[in-house]
Amino acid sequence: MKLSARNQLKGKIVDVQKGATTSHVRIDIGGGAIVTASITNEAVAELGLKTGDAAVAVIKASDVMVGI
Repeated sequence: MKLSARNQLKGKIVDVQKGATTSHVRIDIGGGAIVTASITNEAVAELGLKTGDAAVAVIKASDVMVGI
């Protein structure tokens, strides 16, 4: 698969928490960093995502905001 997004973080799924319509997928990208993605339950099922699977967090954003 080729993507235009350059921010691709490889890791391992450490948790999938399903809600009513969306799931939170937590990916350990190493160095103590966890990336959490909120995706539809349908996408989780279609991709067959489960704890322990290798995954890539793909980040495509025109803006990144940081606050303190």
